[in-house]
Amino acid sequence: MRANLLGVINLVHEQEELGALTAGRCLAAVPFGGQYRLIDFALSSMANSGITRVGILAHTKYRPLIDHLGSGQEWDLHNHRKGGLSIIPPTIRDDVNEVKAGDLVHFYQNRDYFTRNSCEYVVIARSHMLCNVDFKPVLGAHQASGADVTVICKASMDLHGAKARRVEMDRDGRITAMQSEIGIAESGGLFSTDMFVMRKEVLLDLVITSLAQGQEFLVEHAIVSRLEEGELHVESYLFDGYLGIINTLPSYYENSMELLRPASWKSLFARNGTIMTKLNDEPPARYTEDAVTSNSMIANGCIIEGTVKNSILFEGVHVRKGALVRNSIVMQNAVIDMNGHVDHVIYDSGATIGCGRELRKAE
Repeated sequence: MRANLLGVINLVHEQEELGALTAGRCLAAVPFGGQYRLIDFALSSMANSGITRVGILAHTKYRPLIDHLGSGQEWDLHNHRKGGLSIIPPTIRDDVNEVKAGDLVHFYQNRDYFTRNSCEYVVIARSHMLCNVDFKPVLGAHQASGADVTVICKASMDLHGAKARRVEMDRDGRITAMQSEIGIAESGGLFSTDMFVMRKEVLLDLVITSLAQGQEFLVEHAIVSRLEEGELHVESYLFDGYLGIINTLPSYYENSMELLRPASWKSLFARNGTIMTKLNDEPPARYTEDAVTSNSMIANGCIIEGTVKNSILFEGVHVRKGALVRNSIVMQNAVIDMNGHVDHVIYDSGATIGCGRELRKAE
């Protein structure tokens, strides 16, 4: 059933500390889980919730993202008569570089995207939140509460070294305080997923009013500052499924390894619909008689002649005879040559470990 929601995935100034993994791609396009990209989770959640129009506010290094998303067919968002997928790049003018501006500027420049749509409500998400959310009950709770803004929150989670935004609420679920800046925090407590539901008119009013006051950022300025001043009624919606926050290398590695635990995998992939992605036409993985594998995710197109333990291999990885891959993440088309050893390593696409070489986590 079609939801009365317009989806927006906001990639403007997403905080990330993933080093080489984001040197040539935005955070949303980072590979994850053997065959996915990080944006697949937010996008699939929206599609599975009956949202038929999704706009992606692109920012920097978005060419790999465009290659991945294409027309949106994999998410059934390619039919523009029903809405469709729109990738909205930043506007760059001769006199000012809008890429450096806060996300409110990007919302303002594309306000016609919102006004042309008939949906009454909008859900705004980020790509670094790894979860599978049904937005329909969130919208229902938002409507019942009469709030200006509803924030999806998660309680008592393990951050695995990620940066997050702490939230405080009263006994009735009303948010009383929200951390302005995303930062490193201890596990436990209540955290924002940076997913917001509000009326479209409320969003546009916040954008225009905040910019007029010299403010640039949606959460830090338009929402948090007005929450502190008592101008906004902000409610929480507690999400009880799997949530991983990925914006640092430790959080990327640990959330990847979580997929090897059946309970985590089931909570992420087996509730609220399928996580969809763009797949290459690869043959099944091939295992020779010398291959040894255990507790690993091995994608199509891989050739396994050596040993793979407790690892995630993306499409087209070749583990040659005598090679060992352990506790590692190896991305597309990488080669672990004969007698090469990889242990506690994140290995990017297309690289090769030479014969007899060894890469392991620094002590």
